Order: sequence, then structure tokens, then C-alpha cells
Amino acid sequence: LRLLSFPTVLEKALNKLDGLKNKFGGLFSNFANVLNQQQSAGGGANANQNDMNKLGEKLEEMKKSIEEIKKTFENDDLTTFICVCIPEFLSLYETERLVQKLAKFGIDTHNIVINQVLFPEKNCDGHECSRCKARVKMQSKYIEQFNDLYPDFHLTKIPLMSQEVRHVKKLKKFAYLLLNPYEEEYNKEDFDENEFFKDFKDNDDEDEDDLRRFLYFADL
Repeated sequence: LRLLSFPTVLEKALNKLDGLKNKFGGLFSNFANVLNQQQSAGGGANANQNDMNKLGEKLEEMKKSIEEIKKTFENDDLTTFICVCIPEFLSLYETERLVQKLAKFGIDTHNIVINQVLFPEKNCDGHECSRCKARVKMQSKYIEQFNDLYPDFHLTKIPLMSQEVRHVKKLKKFAYLLLNPYEEEYNKEDFDENEFFKDFKDNDDEDEDDLRRFLYFADL
């Protein structure tokens, strides 16, 4: 949020500097003329005036750059912000705070990714974990609040993965879930979770390769 507000803060600071320059520019020039005793009165005044003009030009250049950045942030076609959260109270609170701040800065946001959503396993024959049941119930409450708070937003639910999202296959599957709602696949009668997440199975060879690369770069 501080980074996103930086153009606005810098723009205000430059406007204040510009105001001070216009208000006290002559006074600063007089002080510089008094201190610059080695130069002639006319030459010193001209040099100091040139310095003030250069400073003014630099301020104007910076203001134009800041205005361009601000316009880019506020242009819906060029900039949008995707909020990523988990279905818990603190994350819901921080997401609401973020959405309000982005609206204040004029930055577009209409997408929220709800990560680590626990979907109950199908065909578990009554052997479902009691903690899993409690977790699903808790998450469902906050997902419902997300739906109530952001009816006009595009909400994407990403299921809790059994493995870390690493390597190309897993990243491609995760990217697929961002564009294709998992809930639609999950609600199908013939849905097979093991087949759907076959790319998320353990691969000891890949883990060993990662460890070797890590140790190699750690020794450099």
C-alpha cells in the first residue's frame, strides 16, 4: 500500500517544494549572493539565477513523470489489482482494508483469489476427519462473507493442495485453476480427485534435484 501511495505522496511533496521555491526563491538567491564573495555581483546573481532555473526545470520534469505514473495506476485498461487471501477472519479484514485503500487511490480491483480452500474428499465412506469437517465449516462461513461483501467481484476459489506448488507441471495446473473454476469440476458426479491432481503426486527425483541446486548455489 505504501508503494502504491508513493506517487501521490511524492506529488504532494513536489508541489510543496515548488511553492517554497516560488515564495522564498528570491530570498535564497540573496543569501547565495552574500556568501558568494569571490564572484562579481552581476555574475554571481546570474549564476544563482541559473541554478534556481535548473532546479525549477528538474522539479517540473519530476512532476510530469509522477503524473504519468499516477495516470497509469488509475487507468483501468493498464492497471488492475488482484487480491489474494485465505478464508479466515484476519485475511478477510485485511482484504477489505486493501480494497478500500485501492478505491481511495483510484486503482481498479475486481478480482479476489481465495486460496487454500478445503473441499471435502468424495467417496470417503463416512471416515471423514472431524478436524477437516470443522475446517470446512469455518471456511464456508468466511467464503459466504466474501460473497456478501463483494457481489460484483470475480471470486476464484483455489483448493488446498496436498503438495507444494513447485515445478512446471504443478504451476501449469495452478494456472489452469486460476482461469477455470475448480468448484465446477468438483461438483461433477464423475469427478476423480486423484486423476485431476495427478500432477501433484510426490516425485522424489525432482526434490533431490532441487536440493542439489540449492546446495550448489549455497556454496557459491
